[in-house]
Amino acid sequence: QNMLEELLIHKPDDPIQYMINHLKQNNDDAPRICVLGPPASGKTTVAMWLCKHLDAIRISQETLLFKEILTLTKEAKAYKERKQKIPNALWANLIQERLSNVDCIKQGWILEGFPENQEQAWMLQSSGIIPRHVVVLYAPDTVLIERNSGKRLDPFTEEVYHTTFDWPSDPLVQQRLVKPEDLSEEETTKKLLEYHRNFPGLFQIYQKVLKLINADQPSVDVLSQVLTYVQTRHRSAAPFTPRILFCGPPGSGKSLQAALIAQKYGVVNICCGQLLKEAVADKTKLGELVKPYIDNGYPVPDNLVMKILAKRLNALDCVTNGWVLYGFPRDIEQGEQLQKSHIIPNSNHVTYMKNLFMERYRSVLASYR
Repeated sequence: QNMLEELLIHKPDDPIQYMINHLKQNNDDAPRICVLGPPASGKTTVAMWLCKHLDAIRISQETLLFKEILTLTKEAKAYKERKQKIPNALWANLIQERLSNVDCIKQGWILEGFPENQEQAWMLQSSGIIPRHVVVLYAPDTVLIERNSGKRLDPFTEEVYHTTFDWPSDPLVQQRLVKPEDLSEEETTKKLLEYHRNFPGLFQIYQKVLKLINADQPSVDVLSQVLTYVQTRHRSAAPFTPRILFCGPPGSGKSLQAALIAQKYGVVNICCGQLLKEAVADKTKLGELVKPYIDNGYPVPDNLVMKILAKRLNALDCVTNGWVLYGFPRDIEQGEQLQKSHIIPNSNHVTYMKNLFMERYRSVLASYR
């Protein structure tokens, strides 16, 4: 799926070579994360923590302007020195240039505070920069304004501290902390208004990969929730044919669950015992071989069961719509035979509730007394 996305975005002249190069990179699992949120929500803390934990490359406004040697850095710095807003197109080009470096391709990346608005998001997407996970931190504005006033920065490590909530214990670190610019309540309120104005556009673009996380809680809880989310895999849009296997003792509800799943998802419901009886009733060649065993109440040999089962599961309706099977396998040997026949389910379910099915059998026995 990722390779198909890259092909559609970049439209290379030689798609075969492009796919070969993509497979050689072996970076489909590399993190591609955006950490967004209003001022003082903890974006830097979360991004730096993820960077250390995932061994990914952290990219922010500061790193792009003051720590990277890029072709457009000088032009962006000129805007900054004149105290002018850096154009969205320039930010997008800076990010694209940085993410095309080998370290970002191999290790993955964490974009801190980007994109800031819908226009930047569209520009990043048109350049093929599509995050897999977007973390959005939020908190009440009153909390953010109060938090921002106590914000302090370590210029050496870029770690962010707070005079009330997160003060460093090391005296050397305390001495070198500096107060960032633009921390006045008026400036913070202005930035919050701009963020709230731009967020709906960002949500519209990233809503399928976006997770809102409350930043007004202990940092340990915030980081735990963020890590849990960025380590999840989103459901693939690739074609998927369900192959479901239900196992369990008699009376555990296999047939009922299989029927419900078949009805809900449109897959073929297959009971192994019923399949054998149908083969006998249809008087097929395999059915004639199975008939003596069923008539005399003997177990049907596994090799005959496998032939009938394989034929049914390879039928067009099962291949197209998928299937749910119960009644086979009943032991390890039968399970191994199923694997050898290349009949491999992609979803296995074991139903086992001892008290429940014992109660069911008691009620059945009582009805015959």
